[in-house]
Amino acid sequence: MTNPLLTDWTGPFALPPFGKISDEDFGPAMDRGMEEGRAAVAVIAGGPDAPTFANTIEALERADATLDRVAGVFYNLAGADSTPAREALQRDMAPRLSAYASEITNNAALFARIEDLWSRREELDLTDEQARVLMLTRRGFVRAGAALRGEEAERLTAIKSRLATLGTAFAQNLLADERSWFMDLSEDDLDGLPEFVKATARAAGKERDRPGPVVTLNRSLIVPFLQFSPRRDLREKAYEAWSARGANGGETDNRAIAAEILQLREERAHLLGYDSFAAYKLETEMAGTPDAVRDLLMQVWHPARTAALADAEHLARMAREDGIVGPLEPWDWRYYAEKRRLDLHDLDEAELKPYFQLDRMIDAAFAVATRLFGLEFAPIDGPFYHADVRGWEVTRNGEHVAVFLGDYFARPSKRSGAWCSAMRSQSRMDGEVRPIVVNVCNFAHSDPALLSYDDARTLFHEFGHALHQMLSDVTYQSVSGTSVARDFVELPSQLYEHWLEVPEVLAEFATHAETGRPMPDALRDRLLAAATYDMGFSTVEYVASALVDLAFHDGPPPADPMQKQAEVLETIGMPRAIRMRHATPHFAHVFSGDGYSSGYYSYMWSEVMDADAFAAFEEAGDPFDPALAASLRDDILSRGGSVDAAELYTRFRGRLPGVEALLKGRGLDAAA
Repeated sequence: MTNPLLTDWTGPFALPPFGKISDEDFGPAMDRGMEEGRAAVAVIAGGPDAPTFANTIEALERADATLDRVAGVFYNLAGADSTPAREALQRDMAPRLSAYASEITNNAALFARIEDLWSRREELDLTDEQARVLMLTRRGFVRAGAALRGEEAERLTAIKSRLATLGTAFAQNLLADERSWFMDLSEDDLDGLPEFVKATARAAGKERDRPGPVVTLNRSLIVPFLQFSPRRDLREKAYEAWSARGANGGETDNRAIAAEILQLREERAHLLGYDSFAAYKLETEMAGTPDAVRDLLMQVWHPARTAALADAEHLARMAREDGIVGPLEPWDWRYYAEKRRLDLHDLDEAELKPYFQLDRMIDAAFAVATRLFGLEFAPIDGPFYHADVRGWEVTRNGEHVAVFLGDYFARPSKRSGAWCSAMRSQSRMDGEVRPIVVNVCNFAHSDPALLSYDDARTLFHEFGHALHQMLSDVTYQSVSGTSVARDFVELPSQLYEHWLEVPEVLAEFATHAETGRPMPDALRDRLLAAATYDMGFSTVEYVASALVDLAFHDGPPPADPMQKQAEVLETIGMPRAIRMRHATPHFAHVFSGDGYSSGYYSYMWSEVMDADAFAAFEEAGDPFDPALAASLRDDILSRGGSVDAAELYTRFRGRLPGVEALLKGRGLDAAA
């Protein structure tokens, strides 16, 4: 039978034919993609004509068309709807795809053609985008080891293959731990919990085929449980299980994997001539150097720690009043912080939650995009890759812009967290290709589906990434959408979160699930007034993780990452009752691939820009200022990686930002 992944996708919007694809189709389709890629590279490298941009760089852009198409579908499914067959194929393909990529970058004849073009770049009459693509292509080859020869080249290929295998294992181990753990609850154990937490726990129990409610490691369930459960013993058990992901011993333990990854990354950097992996990784980012990253993080760390320690004193006093003997523990923080929030701001999560219906928040994200960028969203029918997935056609002035898929609910087959991916990226080298963009979240099932305020921010965040993909307007796929510096990629997503806080957006879309009435002005005002509440805690848990990530990669790799983690936390004075947001054994950002390695700081680097960028709208007196919205679209969202990130930001804002707007937005005292 014909493999549906290898046929022309002729359905509406050229979507993948999900209803016809089986797990058995992926392996042969990726093999075909690699075969076609090898053949294309052989033609490019062995071509008799002198190198030109068209016969070398543009030809390379086309070489992996089939592989990119198949992988775009497979890796979305592998993360969002895993099966044993998909996990097995991931393990099999990781070293093979790494070896395939090394074949290309190690091809001396191909690299010679790229070098020839680079040496003549001033003579080639290239467009600005073409000049950028040439530079990025050459840089990518050099950083992949194209200039190495002999044993060094072979060793680098082996390292990259092993890292691909280890990253896959790390991610699958984490998913296995998250999938396997749950805590059975009796109905009495639900006493004191809001109705929405009870309903979510009961639904999770049914999903797991348990006789009663359960707590799982899904963030949208465990966090409200920790916020509201008066049972300190159950909070401790749930929190420790959450913290222990990837560190439970046995086959799914990630500690040895993390140690080996760090050793191999350092060796890789040394082979390429860098002092450390951090120096290698940060060379292409806006930050540029480990010292620049450390300087930013410490500017934020000191006021955040001061605020967190002050908050800890209040929470410890509340715990003592409840008869707790001993220090405030990490499983106590969210419980007493929620109580204190009610005291300080008269703000109760249970009162807020009915106003944040999933469907209304999706409508809100769409409506903001309509007002800012003129986009319209119309539902479309599947089939998609899972029954939970919903789809929309995105248009502007009646013209097709993108297909957007939303996959919002947690399930055991989905890895934790939230992310945006593109099954197909925008380009126009061979005619206009419009993107298929996917947002994946892990919200708890309920009827109706209700979000916390943090969940709603996550939805807006991921939709900001989606807009970066949808509004892309470049020629070459390699610089399309989110193909930008890691510490720039979070700017569009974090900036978009600000529109959730715009009062008129809340007034229109934060409507009660039962009554349909809008959120009362007084409640909305209290919500916005509490925007920086507990910011010391959230900033400390994040910055600590970023500092540990940097320490892992800036200098000799630690033989024992857990010991190094402890040393870093002791050095910076980590408050006792707060732990890292991502401890090493479940730090998937850093260890499931190279994406955020030495780069977890990038959320903070981007936040410096997003706080400053939204300040521009505030200074204009209109969160939907047409001129600023047009500049945001034309100077940032549409440009992808076709222009240097610092130049793009300067086009929009007229200058690069300082840390002041970030500290103000987080309610932190810069003098602390």
